Amino acid sequence: MQRVHFLKDSFLSLDAFHKQVVIGTAVAAGVALLYMQHRRSHKVQTIPLGEGWWGAGEKPQSEDDNIYSFEVQTSDDEIKDLQERLDKTRYTDPLEDSAFEYGFNSIYLKQVASYWRHEFDWKKQVAVLNKYPHFKTKIEGIDVHFIHVRPSQQKNQKVVPLMLVHGWPGSFFEFYKILPLLTESHTDLAFEVICPSIPGYGFSEAPHKQGFNSLAAARIFLKLMERLGFSEFYLQGGDWGALITTNMAQMKPQCVKGLHLNMILSRRGFKVLLSLLIGPYLPFLVGLSREDARRLFPFFEKNVWTILRETGYMHIQATKPDSIGCGVNDSPVGLAAYILEKFSTWTDLENIHLEDGGLERKFSLDDLLTNVMIYWTTGSIVSSMRFYKENLSSNLDKRIDSRTRIFVPTGLAAFPGELMHCPKMWAQIRFHNIVSYTMMPRGGHFAAFEEPQLLASDLIQFVRKVER
Repeated sequence: MQRVHFLKDSFLSLDAFHKQVVIGTAVAAGVALLYMQHRRSHKVQTIPLGEGWWGAGEKPQSEDDNIYSFEVQTSDDEIKDLQERLDKTRYTDPLEDSAFEYGFNSIYLKQVASYWRHEFDWKKQVAVLNKYPHFKTKIEGIDVHFIHVRPSQQKNQKVVPLMLVHGWPGSFFEFYKILPLLTESHTDLAFEVICPSIPGYGFSEAPHKQGFNSLAAARIFLKLMERLGFSEFYLQGGDWGALITTNMAQMKPQCVKGLHLNMILSRRGFKVLLSLLIGPYLPFLVGLSREDARRLFPFFEKNVWTILRETGYMHIQATKPDSIGCGVNDSPVGLAAYILEKFSTWTDLENIHLEDGGLERKFSLDDLLTNVMIYWTTGSIVSSMRFYKENLSSNLDKRIDSRTRIFVPTGLAAFPGELMHCPKMWAQIRFHNIVSYTMMPRGGHFAAFEEPQLLASDLIQFVRKVER
């Protein structure tokens, strides 16, 4: 009798499952039909380039558009001041067995500070920074810093221009490991690379007026490429760099031959909601792969609790950046803790359970402290934080770039350690010409810094596809 009930229940379960599949298929087909009809009726849009002035005071009648060589410099006085501040640091003991769960563990922070004080050679690192040619040029009232690396072209080798754009709390230095892979290539393809510093970051002058957001940065970088003589070029970015380069592609798609991103910014909507409802059970029915499902679900744990835990800094910087900025701009150890904590958790979220935050598993202290020193010596941490307020003070979903789709050839590299995963199916809502979408085998948010070989290989294969 029990066996009969078991078989009966099994058939009922199968019948219910069959009904779910049929209903789900019908819903998905209906959504797909409406989506395709919407795409057919959609016209290509571009964002107006506009104009801006971010310099101090009133805009003059003319502006110096020359490009000047620049060299990173330091002095004994600068180093002495840093050392004195390091010596006077006050620490607070961490809770027992707290690792990085409360932020940067102060026991390990003392070790980092000791290395910084007694072993780190800033003059040597300045020489490393000056390995590549640096330049500055004034655009819309502010000095824009960039490095420009030309390859030594080989026979039968095609050279294409490429702009790499960083984010926060990174800098142009993030790209120093990937640059040789792109510019010293002995294959059929090499890159002429331009790496600018976002205005307000590092050696680029900070805007003097309110309102400088990603659209303004995109316009300035487009003007920079035009000033350098490039009418067509490729773009690559992560973090804020992903948004800025996407905005560039929306403003001048005729100039952007290809857009490659390692942080994918999609849009919400019914298609996404449907995939979240059905995806945990029947991912294939809503266009998700098994790897998508593994990275996405359980959704609340991975995309709500994790984001709440990791974005406290963003709420501060998007509201009152100058308040917290005053503190970290005055204390080198405070600055290092604030910045390097991101290089821990954004590389691998599991690093919060380690007393050293896993920082030296992927990076050297010399590299990490060089990035911190770019912020420290330029005093740019406050202006870099303001970029959050300028971009997030209004509803991003209502901005013109959120309503403008991207039609340039696009390559997407989905690293497993990124804070939020975006499946290809979601990305297609916004990016309408995805040439390549790669599930990267390892790596996190700072892809060029952490996995330069992987990022370079994916970028090169993407450009090859576009060029063919």
